Amino acid sequence: MTSTPHYRELRAELESLTTEAFRPELSEIDRLPTLEIARLMNAEDSTVPAAVAERLPEIAAAIDAVAERMARGGRLIYAGAGTAGRLGVLDASECPPTFNTAPEQVVGLIAGGPGAMVTSVEGAEDSPELAVRALDELGLTPDDTVVGVSASGRTPYAIGAVRHARALGALTIGLSCNEGSALAAAAEHGIEVVVGPELLTGSTRLKAGTAQKLVLNMLSTITMIRLGKTYGNLMVDVRASNDKLRARSRRIVALATGATDEEIERALEATDGEVKNAILVLLAGVDGPEAARLLDASGGHLRAALTASGAAGSQS
Repeated sequence: MTSTPHYRELRAELESLTTEAFRPELSEIDRLPTLEIARLMNAEDSTVPAAVAERLPEIAAAIDAVAERMARGGRLIYAGAGTAGRLGVLDASECPPTFNTAPEQVVGLIAGGPGAMVTSVEGAEDSPELAVRALDELGLTPDDTVVGVSASGRTPYAIGAVRHARALGALTIGLSCNEGSALAAAAEHGIEVVVGPELLTGSTRLKAGTAQKLVLNMLSTITMIRLGKTYGNLMVDVRASNDKLRARSRRIVALATGATDEEIERALEATDGEVKNAILVLLAGVDGPEAARLLDASGGHLRAALTASGAAGSQS
């Protein structure tokens, strides 16, 4: 079959992308012993953190901007297709149990809808209109942040999401793995983590996917730190929704306060199981309602609430 001009153009565009580059030195990889392939793959993966490190200033600037918006009640919304979209949904889904965020506070949109998490939805990534429709259904506001995620940096769904969000005054971030990407150009904050060609030509679920996961980890985790969702490196807003997390909650209170098991149980009972409140009860010597009042007045920041209470441990 003869290629149409449209597909010849797309092929040329793909060939210009670093993430799509062919590596002739790996053309016989299928002939190698399994251990040697594993070593090659591991060596490739080890280069990803260095590529992310080169973009830390841009990542930090984006995080500060996200935290400022979220402190005003805004949402963090990821938009992507395929692997990129799945990684956004994954990061969003882990925020409620980790940081006790509301389900609508961090949202993952994937081209093709929720079903695309497990089954490829052909053509969905090529439609910026689908992204616009999904964002409109969320009722996007200027306090929200939209993060377009695309390894190539050319996915119409991710670019469409960012362009539409920016036109509505929302904060926009474009995360890609190629320099000079259309996605980064469309966003207020462009983050281009260049990981180089993949072990398998064009398989961006590998290094590019790992890089995207690392950056999304930073975006959500450090934003939550800035919002007071942690006390030091303790997850004091953890939602104790199962036995493991209930045990973790008690361990967090113990690490933060040094209290006995009996004291911890009393504090958690007095605060309806809220870890942050229980820590404040123990460190500031206040009751449950006063702990809730202090935290509310401090915007949920435990250190600020401790300072307001006059607790000696407020700077620990």
